[in-house]
Amino acid sequence: MLVPLTRQKFEQVVPLIATGLQYKYYWGKFSNFLQRLLISVVAVVVILLVTVIFKLEFASIVFVFGVIGAFFWLWYPVFQASMRNIQCRRYKYGGFFRGRVLDWWITDELIGKTETVNNKGELVIVENREKQINLEIGDDTGFSIEFVAPLRPAHKVITRGQVAEMVVMSNRSDLSSIEEFSDIYFPNRDLWVSDYPYLRRDFFNEVGRRLREDQQQKPRRRRRVED
Repeated sequence: MLVPLTRQKFEQVVPLIATGLQYKYYWGKFSNFLQRLLISVVAVVVILLVTVIFKLEFASIVFVFGVIGAFFWLWYPVFQASMRNIQCRRYKYGGFFRGRVLDWWITDELIGKTETVNNKGELVIVENREKQINLEIGDDTGFSIEFVAPLRPAHKVITRGQVAEMVVMSNRSDLSSIEEFSDIYFPNRDLWVSDYPYLRRDFFNEVGRRLREDQQQKPRRRRRVED
């Protein structure tokens, strides 16, 4: 089932400003925080040196740039998430898609390499690998997508035939060509599968709940007519 979303509803479920989950995603690991903190320190030092050396008199402007640089470690994850959201909101049309799990499988993906030296002084390349879950989601019309996300312990409850919901994005009004799609929600398990959390989950769940209620009411109405 594929239901077009109004532009207003599409912009509600795909936020402009980073949500808490999106901010957490781009906050990253402790090493990422240290990198941003180092950039903040360097930015403040450079601004102070430039101010002293060139004897700049634009105190208010220098202060603004100083604050921006000093808090780079804090606001940069918001900027990263918001830019990613903007890329999704550039698509002209969105739709709510409900299908089922046609197939799933686990892969072991190479995500990076690290060079180190062993006890003999030899250079050793260590491969960093991550297990990922691959999902094929489709419906009765023949439409299907393949989705990949890092494997989590909660994913063990996923089975073939389970109902799965998501938002799809397109530049065609009839959604005949899907350009992008969001993370996946399994309503029967209240489970999200994602790498990046694209959606405002409260708004998305409300849309899904209303559509499920509509589907449940339609057959009842037909039975009343037949009676």
